[in-house]
Amino acid sequence: MSGAALLADLEARGLVHDHTDRRELTALLDDPPATLYLGIDPTADSLHIGHLVGVLVLRRFQEAGHRPLALVGGATGMVGDPSGRSEERTLLDPETLAANRAGIRAQLERLLDFEGPAAARLVDNQDWLGRVTLLEFLRDVGKHATVNHMVAKDSIRRRMDSEHGISFTEFSYMLLQAFDFWWQFEKFGCRLQVGGSDQWGNITAGIDLVRRRSGGSAHGLTWPLMTRSDGAKFGKTAEGAVWLDPERTLPYELHQYLLNVDDGDADLLLRRLTMIPAEEISEIAAAHEAEPHRRLAQRALADSVCELVHGPAALGRVRLAAETLFGSAPISGPGLDALRGIVPETVVEPAALATDEPVVAALVASGLCSSRGEARRAIGQGGIRVNGDRVASGRGPVGLIEGRYALIQRGRKQRHLLVIA
Repeated sequence: MSGAALLADLEARGLVHDHTDRRELTALLDDPPATLYLGIDPTADSLHIGHLVGVLVLRRFQEAGHRPLALVGGATGMVGDPSGRSEERTLLDPETLAANRAGIRAQLERLLDFEGPAAARLVDNQDWLGRVTLLEFLRDVGKHATVNHMVAKDSIRRRMDSEHGISFTEFSYMLLQAFDFWWQFEKFGCRLQVGGSDQWGNITAGIDLVRRRSGGSAHGLTWPLMTRSDGAKFGKTAEGAVWLDPERTLPYELHQYLLNVDDGDADLLLRRLTMIPAEEISEIAAAHEAEPHRRLAQRALADSVCELVHGPAALGRVRLAAETLFGSAPISGPGLDALRGIVPETVVEPAALATDEPVVAALVASGLCSSRGEARRAIGQGGIRVNGDRVASGRGPVGLIEGRYALIQRGRKQRHLLVIA
């Protein structure tokens, strides 16, 4: 893919906000492999869905024949980037940072290709910043930057004007990131840094340092920060961030989050968060507009992202779990097994159901009813289903699937999985 075609694809996906000289950047990308990098500070042991935009930008460049560097900032993570924040980050200890780096590395290895002719490389700026003394940094980096130029950057100016101000620690972050770009320029021939639009000031500081210290030419490209159509921050829920770690956010929860995005967000998210070709996304958008009740755009989005992040097997389980929960598939052992970890469950001994009112016993054991009397009333009111079938009497058998599972439902929303030990 030519440099012009690659940039055009990024623009079609809404992934271009700022960039250096278009003609020179196109020329760089016309001669693969160019080396580029994206920095991620390890503030948690998992990436969240907002990070996926940048990681997939690296993948798009990689599929065009370029070499991506994924920088996990073990050193800069100890300082904290002021960009896009109104107050200072909490500083992390080395042990926490090490654990966070390990978690992020595992996720990057699923999303990028670390073999082949354009193999990605994982780098950690602790490897070079950790060896630089303060005097060396002031002499080799600080002398190339003026305070006037630094305070003119939007990210610094906003913090200086805020009620919290900015510490010298965070003020120095821009120069640390500039040093990262210069070091990777010298070590790996890296000539392009990519990032969110809030990183533009840091990126241009690195470009300046490469020019002043090495006499080299470097480039930058940013994409707009993602917000939902209602102005809220994308990737946030009432419970917090939507994580890529399946232990933090279940694959089912990730899938459901994306299934429920607003129609006004679905097309843009398809373009930024998936590898589906832009032309195919336009076709999906047209089909969605013709039949919006089918939520075709949201389904394509949720399926594609879930498969990218967690793999095809996880997507299969997610689909089966949803079909089981919402009645579009017959209740089955595999379907109920797919619900484990998604709906509340209780493990009981077989003897717990060996009574003259097994369904009543199951309702109490599950906690859906607090007493046998409440369970009988709920059954009498027609509000109880077992494995999808309405229960008319508490005396009937529970009807275990594969002799082990029963999905008990009270009302329209309360579901509980009973598992026989």
